[in-house]
Amino acid sequence: MEHVGRLSRHPNVVSLLAYYCSKDEKLLVYEYMPSGSLSAALQGGGGALDWESRLNVAIGAARGVAHIHSEGGAKFIHGNIKSSNILLRGGLDGCISDLGLSPMLTGYSDVKYRVAGYRAPEVIEAKKAATHKSDVYSFGVVLLEMLSPVRYPGYEKVVDLPRWVRSVVGEEWTAEVFDVELIKQGGVEEELVQMLQIAFCCVAKVAEARPSMDEVVGMMERVRHPDVENRPSSEDNGQTP
Repeated sequence: MEHVGRLSRHPNVVSLLAYYCSKDEKLLVYEYMPSGSLSAALQGGGGALDWESRLNVAIGAARGVAHIHSEGGAKFIHGNIKSSNILLRGGLDGCISDLGLSPMLTGYSDVKYRVAGYRAPEVIEAKKAATHKSDVYSFGVVLLEMLSPVRYPGYEKVVDLPRWVRSVVGEEWTAEVFDVELIKQGGVEEELVQMLQIAFCCVAKVAEARPSMDEVVGMMERVRHPDVENRPSSEDNGQTP
């Protein structure tokens, strides 16, 4: 847990302040985040989150996951990335929460602990252990959730969001993928498509085809700063939206 505490010392990771572990009880005390979660903000209609705000939240959360992966090493996995675990700091900066919770809940029912819709296919179908690449997949689902009108209210109701988005895009109805609140803004269509391409890279069915979280941060930064060259293209990692 000392290692988890050190990893949480990052602007985009919710700080672990204290912990208690005994035979009968395990407690983790995290920094209080009064602005709530990305999930709650999106389920509230999304009106408070315009495109710029959503992009800021996504980039912040991506930086947090990238930090966890780079500083934690190959064996340190978050294991439960979802929109309800992305909390909002003042100014709508995204922060990853529940760092350190996954190892403490080893053996706990995956049905209640993890929303299946965020889990990578190799974890569900091949029963493989979670890796950095499965975290990337989960983050890609969060991006799709942020872009689309589809929400994951809880584990009771599971939607295969990547499959749904691929089917809609495959029918050449790409505009139908996006949240109407974003389309109403106008002037953001190109950035929405670019972010959709990044999300598709993240949810590639083959784990090895997915980018690292550092690469995801770089791609999203280029969406925010269009003067930077090498924007993501539909050919990235063989994903075609």
